[in-house]
Amino acid sequence: MVSPHDPADPSEQQVEKELKQVFDQMPGEIPIYLFAQPGKNDVFSDTARQAIRYFRQLTKKIIFREYKLDHEQAKKWKIETSPTLLIDPEHYNIRWLGAPVGEEGRIFIEALVYIGFKKTGIGEQSLKVLSQIKDKRAIKLFVSPSCPYCPQQAINALKAAVEKPDLISLEIIDIQANPEIARDYDAQSVPQTFANEMLIALGAQSEELFMLSLQKMEQQTLFIPDNDAEEIETDLVIVGGGPAGLSAGIYAARSGLKSVVLERNILGGQVALTPMVENYPGLTQIGGKKLVEILVSHALEYIQIFQGEEVMDVSKDHPMTVTTNKRRFITKALLLATGATHKHLDVPGESRLSGRGVSYCSTCDGPLFTGQKVIMIGGGDSAATEALHLKNIGVDITLVHWTDKLDAQQVLARQVVNSGIPVLYNTTVKEIIGEKSVEGVKVFNSQTGKTDTIKAAGVFISIGYLPSVDLAEKIGVEKTSEGFIKQENYRTNLPGVYAAGDVVGGFNQIVTASGHGAEAALTIFRDLLNYKP
Repeated sequence: MVSPHDPADPSEQQVEKELKQVFDQMPGEIPIYLFAQPGKNDVFSDTARQAIRYFRQLTKKIIFREYKLDHEQAKKWKIETSPTLLIDPEHYNIRWLGAPVGEEGRIFIEALVYIGFKKTGIGEQSLKVLSQIKDKRAIKLFVSPSCPYCPQQAINALKAAVEKPDLISLEIIDIQANPEIARDYDAQSVPQTFANEMLIALGAQSEELFMLSLQKMEQQTLFIPDNDAEEIETDLVIVGGGPAGLSAGIYAARSGLKSVVLERNILGGQVALTPMVENYPGLTQIGGKKLVEILVSHALEYIQIFQGEEVMDVSKDHPMTVTTNKRRFITKALLLATGATHKHLDVPGESRLSGRGVSYCSTCDGPLFTGQKVIMIGGGDSAATEALHLKNIGVDITLVHWTDKLDAQQVLARQVVNSGIPVLYNTTVKEIIGEKSVEGVKVFNSQTGKTDTIKAAGVFISIGYLPSVDLAEKIGVEKTSEGFIKQENYRTNLPGVYAAGDVVGGFNQIVTASGHGAEAALTIFRDLLNYKP
């Protein structure tokens, strides 16, 4: 979130200038009510006041009022939690349980803009789905200030609540400010979306899929537009918005190729979920999210990025037709930079308790377990980095690794030892235990032959990655015996189809993925230069 702490920062001054211009164009006022009770969540109440005070200095159109929980206004709006923010409650049913900080600051800005202009810029397809909702929907969205996925889902929910205020209400619940509510809903992984007390989405979705899930009252995984979307002609379609895809886009565009990047989830891939990156050349230490912002900002100077677009089909003719959930792309070449996804343990309890104590993202879900005991499974770079992050935010963390030493780089392994994080070597998890949420794990020690039960409130799993090859398999791209895309100089067995990054195997490092993307783009440029249909 933008803040007034460093007014001399040129980038912050530019942000403030742009925000002032936006606020000046708003046709009306934005009433904001803060309900806070002294002695209850004072830190979050103070933070909410500070955030609102900052925005009020940018515009006089924010009308702010504060009340205690025993005030008549609190009874009128049925407010029971401190702090709670209401935004223009006479026209919209949108409330915020917590304070708009970190990633949530982006959500708050969008809320002000949508309500200030009384329009959201929602897509035509989403609006069609929304128009089919005829009954009330009470949305509860659980978020965290450290979750990069949360703004995407919150913006979807805000659009629904603003576009259809007569039927749709929204409650944004910060799990750090309201851990007891999160536990009541077993929302131990964010974002999670409930509607009318039913879970309708785990994780972030595209705008269309959110609206469809809200309409169907269950999570949807496929959205097919009612009619043909826009058609775009380009030289290169890059599937994947991680380091490989973004680097490929930059190098392709600089070579003179018209290129686009398609990303169905969040930009940056696994990097966006990495708490701290310490081995990227030129940057001694940088947060994964910040590094992604730098990469994306750079790429946007050269290429178009289409986030929330999933490739549904690719034709075999040339030029190829790449059909997504929103439009068609006519392209001469296709680069698969789809990256990798987390490996699963595949033990009893893992899938059943996913999002209820089982997590694959310490950045997203770690703050919920502050002061509690959790298990981190794995011994590589990612497991060590995430364990150190959890330790740093006050989580009682124990590493469980199946061999007699950590596989992480020496500097990371040393940091784990020096930080006092216990490591259970030669140990494997056989089962994750719990009824409604994680209560512990059953582990087996291969040295002693003993099976024990360890009590824990959470289990974080970081045991490596599997290549995301679902699209490659669908269109007939050959794979290696290890399951990666088979390629030679980034060329696959299909003419015009290339692959780069973690999806082809290698060291799973940000710098190598970026290098792959650059080399693949230059290879494609040379091939298209010499191509004769």
